[in-house]
Amino acid sequence: MARRQHRYVGFVALGLAMLSPAAANAQDPDDLAPYKMLRSLQFVQDSVVTGDHSAGEMQRFMLGTIDERLRTVNPSIFDDDRNVDAALIYTMSGGNPQTLEYLIAHDVNGYFDNRVTDVLRKYLSGKGLLVAKTLEETAKEYRDKKIGPYLALIGGNVLIATKPTDALDLYDQARLAAPGTIVEEAALRRSVAICVDKGMLARGMAYSQRYVRRFLHSPYASQFADLFVTLVVGHDHDVKPQDVIDILSFMDAPRQREVYLRIARAAAISGKPELARMAVGRVQSLGGGTDNAFGPLADFYGGMAGLPTEDIDQAAKNVSGIDGNTLSPRDQALQEAARSVAEQILRAPDPASLTQASNPNTDHQEITSEKAAAIATQPGAPGALPEPVPGGVASTGQSQDTDPSFNAFVTTNRSKLDEIDGLLAQEGNEQ
Repeated sequence: MARRQHRYVGFVALGLAMLSPAAANAQDPDDLAPYKMLRSLQFVQDSVVTGDHSAGEMQRFMLGTIDERLRTVNPSIFDDDRNVDAALIYTMSGGNPQTLEYLIAHDVNGYFDNRVTDVLRKYLSGKGLLVAKTLEETAKEYRDKKIGPYLALIGGNVLIATKPTDALDLYDQARLAAPGTIVEEAALRRSVAICVDKGMLARGMAYSQRYVRRFLHSPYASQFADLFVTLVVGHDHDVKPQDVIDILSFMDAPRQREVYLRIARAAAISGKPELARMAVGRVQSLGGGTDNAFGPLADFYGGMAGLPTEDIDQAAKNVSGIDGNTLSPRDQALQEAARSVAEQILRAPDPASLTQASNPNTDHQEITSEKAAAIATQPGAPGALPEPVPGGVASTGQSQDTDPSFNAFVTTNRSKLDEIDGLLAQEGNEQ
């Protein structure tokens, strides 16, 4: 760790020195070679995805400084292939695309491979699909070169929509060639996204474990968490709870509780009570012996998931037990919907609705098959075929003598269910 900090201080000192033109002129020109400046940029970017978010400002500074250097450098410096690679990697690392255009326009000696520069120009202009095949071939050709991982990464980005399996292969190539870097972080995260979209559970879980072990503190970790929750909830019958526990065990307790809480919420909305209960149990166990601020919210999600189960009384208490003012607006709407459903389920039926609509057999006479057939053919009799309706519209078979309270119950609850369906559809789209 001390060695890493020392290197970072050294790179920062180099960056501060480059702020001053006089200081830059006083140095040996080779000290400001593009490939050396690129090393500083790569170190800063890798520091960001491994948890040093304060390095973001230095990253912007380094991108601007390298951009200026590439535009003012003597073209002969590209006799060194390392500087050619540095210019290409800079472009693929968030650099100014116009600088690549400038270098190509002034490349009279043919330092830059036209195939590489062509696919990069198409990719950066949003036309990567036009050169998808060439980009895939070029990435494989350069796989053992310094630009290889970067070409593989952008190749995967191009193929992710049309050839997801090939995109996964390129992402694997990128991350294996650049372990512990921003390239691996992006490749792993996008690999999980493909697995979520294509239902590749086993590979998705494997990528997720690698991501959590390496890039837990990345600024993009929240995006990964959303993908992981979607993967688990979408395959709740196939996912082993212990696998989820093992993957999330690499996180500290607060982060684990946050992810389990997301799983509980998504599972409750999706009507998957077993997964929701597992996640709620983990939230509660991880907060044992402490002031677990997530505890009441976990009970709330668990209560939502428990509404269709036998223990609906406790589920209803959990739903109503949390103060609505502590919930987000979306969760407040969920609470109202869940409370309404629970009340309708638990409400005692109106005794009048339990009366028989047909006349009882007061004479206790045996009903023969002939009598039953005669009764069944009478209009309005239970089981009789509906009578024709003028205009060809079929009758619903609902008697005009149906209990009014029953009609009101059906109408009210149908509207409630429609509201809840709309709410849950909106929740699903937002996730």
